[in-house]
Amino acid sequence: MSRVDQRRLVAVTGGIGSGKSVVCRILSALGHEVYDCDSRAKWLMDNSAGIKEELCRAIHPDVVKDGCIDRSMLSGIVFSDACKLQVLNSIVHGAVLADIARWAETKEGNIFVETAILYQSGLDRMVDEVWEVTAPEHVRVERVMKRNGMPEADVRARINSQVFEPGRRHARVRQIVNDGIQSLLLRIDALLGG
Repeated sequence: MSRVDQRRLVAVTGGIGSGKSVVCRILSALGHEVYDCDSRAKWLMDNSAGIKEELCRAIHPDVVKDGCIDRSMLSGIVFSDACKLQVLNSIVHGAVLADIARWAETKEGNIFVETAILYQSGLDRMVDEVWEVTAPEHVRVERVMKRNGMPEADVRARINSQVFEPGRRHARVRQIVNDGIQSLLLRIDALLGG
């Protein structure tokens, strides 16, 4: 059996405050490899000359100054122009997907990818299984208010902005309810066995 046959690539996803990062920290503590899409995307943007060149070509020639991305300028451009935002996402998502593929090549067993934008990025097409972390909205709001010091209205607006209904769902989706009542560890243990 080849290394690829021994590997199961699982996406851990969920909206803000659902607890997907907590699930991933538990998985890491249990000895599993976890790829964090958010932090890795930032690293790739900061360290890839190719990405920086594409940003200058496709977004704005001055978005990179002295080898560093001007994130304030980039945000101002892409959040006022939906087409530019789509271009940015295409550049970054493509780089992250390629990076995940390289990372996964060297792994075996259960490996995990933490992502908030599973379907929007196309990652759903790469993974064998999806673990969808959910929590009641009032629990999510409370968690984010406490963690980020954000007002309730801002948290609810962020939650509403993340609502996305994919045209297709992954064939193998498992739910993890993170409501503070059910044991996360027991649910993760059950999913690891199945």
